[in-house]
Amino acid sequence: MKTRVIIALMLISCAAVAAEEPPHYTFSPPPPGTMTQSQLVYLSGQAMHSQWRAVASEVGLGPTPAGAEFMQWYLSIYSIDDTTYELKYQSPRDGEPLSRVTRVGSTGGWLPAQDLKIIGAGVFERPAIEQLVVQSYEAAADCGMGAVTVFGYDFKTNTVHPVAIVKNYCRLSASIVRGSDADAIVLSGPYYSSSAPLCCPTKASVTAALRYRNGKWVETPEYFPLVQ
Repeated sequence: MKTRVIIALMLISCAAVAAEEPPHYTFSPPPPGTMTQSQLVYLSGQAMHSQWRAVASEVGLGPTPAGAEFMQWYLSIYSIDDTTYELKYQSPRDGEPLSRVTRVGSTGGWLPAQDLKIIGAGVFERPAIEQLVVQSYEAAADCGMGAVTVFGYDFKTNTVHPVAIVKNYCRLSASIVRGSDADAIVLSGPYYSSSAPLCCPTKASVTAALRYRNGKWVETPEYFPLVQ
């Protein structure tokens, strides 16, 4: 009898950890424009009714003088409620990583030029609690600025927000490396010393690892500016 109870509890626990989202769901409100990515992420734990979705989407604003289409990008983060994902955070409306694209003059183009990519979800700060990694780029002059933003969930305020932001001139890309106890984020881009001009990086291409250790985010080596 005791064995059966233990097995039943183990099955219940496994079912909670492996909880899946509803097969048919909707977004409220829908993401603006055309959806380019949709990422399932367990920001508040891997249990039933704790699914979140991050959506990257873009809205065409009009042609540039060269004929290309200028885009306003959006990052929308939703939390599940029954079979509906309810919007909890949206950039640029609520902040990082995107800016609002604006028209330059009455017949000009739009600034800044933008790009957005959802890198994925990883376990960085707490076991079984995922966080979202997003890569973005904006340019209004010169070579622009790349950014990698990590989003997490605050259990006290029931909100999602950036917990770490890394920025770099011209370019910054990211990938997630899985670890046995926690994951890490590999950052890649040019390295600029404090005196280096944008035309000439100190090192053309370097890599660094971003991890959460002892209550804070740590980058090694410290090539790119990090904001906790």
